[in-house]
Amino acid sequence: MSNPPSRTEPSWAEEAAQPSPGRELPENLHSQILELAERGDELAGQGAYPKAIDSYREAVDLLPRPRAHWNAATWLLVAIADAQFLSGDFAGAEVSLENAKFCPGAIGNPFVHMRLGQSLLELGNRDRALDELARAYMTAGREIFEDEDPKYLAELSKVLQPPSGQDSL
Repeated sequence: MSNPPSRTEPSWAEEAAQPSPGRELPENLHSQILELAERGDELAGQGAYPKAIDSYREAVDLLPRPRAHWNAATWLLVAIADAQFLSGDFAGAEVSLENAKFCPGAIGNPFVHMRLGQSLLELGNRDRALDELARAYMTAGREIFEDEDPKYLAELSKVLQPPSGQDSL
């Protein structure tokens, strides 16, 4: 389950509003973050989602403030959200993906939009879900949904017309 930020910890939106540090992560810090992320990936691959999330969060905690300006924040938050989604924590995935939107490269990323749309649909927020799923589809096409439960593409096909020359989504 996602931990809410403490009162003294700025939100991702507040961090995004701060000036950019404008530099790359020091090599030793970058290596530590990659090691934790790789461990998280291994754990997620084994279905040990809570442990994977812990490893990804450890990596996020290593990022210098403001964290929202680092590319690593984007892929770490998306990895957290993916593990949350796959473990059935759709509300946690939504929060993580909404936070990722304050980080570089998240908006317009078809996987971010797809996973957010899926989470929102599972939470019963159909209108927002379909908007996010449509963004994923229009950016990456049908292929992004190939390894996903067909119900997401089926739900989207109820409201989106197929591209010209195709019979269905």
